[in-house]
Amino acid sequence: MIEYLKGRLVEKTPSYVVIDCNGVGYFVNISLNTYSALGDEELVKVLIHFQVKEDAHNLYGFGSRDERNVFRQLITVSGIGTATAQMMLSSLSPDEVRNAIMNDDVNTLKSVKGIGAKTAQRVILDLRDKLAKGDGVAEIVVPSHNTAKTESLSALVALGFDRTNANKVLDSLIKKDPESGVEELIKAALKKL
Repeated sequence: MIEYLKGRLVEKTPSYVVIDCNGVGYFVNISLNTYSALGDEELVKVLIHFQVKEDAHNLYGFGSRDERNVFRQLITVSGIGTATAQMMLSSLSPDEVRNAIMNDDVNTLKSVKGIGAKTAQRVILDLRDKLAKGDGVAEIVVPSHNTAKTESLSALVALGFDRTNANKVLDSLIKKDPESGVEELIKAALKKL
């Protein structure tokens, strides 16, 4: 319903901002990641997740589409509400949340206040397959030191291959020849997938 708000930043705290859009002040809940991303700009653009409940209409703001996508995935998990999802994104970056889910890293998720072992396991169980398919969430983070792998993985997923299988194949190929280029990796992976 509301994609973004663009206006003058009137008030900024670590948990919310007030944005003046043509004389109307919007109260927008934010995470610490968004708080940092906004900086000290006077004019801001914040992506919005609009939540309608019986007793309230709430706006949740994000500095990036990636963070909003992760937030929206988290709130689909039973037991994870908007406050918990916002807390997770205040404690961890979207990349850290995705990596924890994809690597079954319960301890990283448990490090967030209010997340216990059962909730962390439920998040991993509910979202791992969705993330592997790329459903509504930005690319899964792979080690940034190997851009050839990152590009190859993106290409293979775009071709319709399962992300998890493609990732395993690429890892084995890179172990054999760490200096492989993108084209070499894709061609070799296509033979194995």
